[in-house]
Amino acid sequence: MKDEKKKNCEWDDREYPIRVYTKVELALLYNPSQNMMVAINTLSRWIRMNGPLMKELEAIGYNKFRHCFTPREIELIFKYMGEPGM
Repeated sequence: MKDEKKKNCEWDDREYPIRVYTKVELALLYNPSQNMMVAINTLSRWIRMNGPLMKELEAIGYNKFRHCFTPREIELIFKYMGEPGM
């Protein structure tokens, strides 16, 4: 029964499922060859420079000081920036 439900999940075939990610974790997924601080700064800059993404993130209450991205924020980041490694 559990397996049947899991097969029906939208993210079942995703390499990076929609879930909570820390900013460090997501930054390193997008920038694996950079050190932690450079990766975070790079990801933050990419997000800030993407006007449509920032507009949608602000509409759902994005807080740049929070240490994690919510699943909804991750959906938007993946929508505008693609999944890491793509």
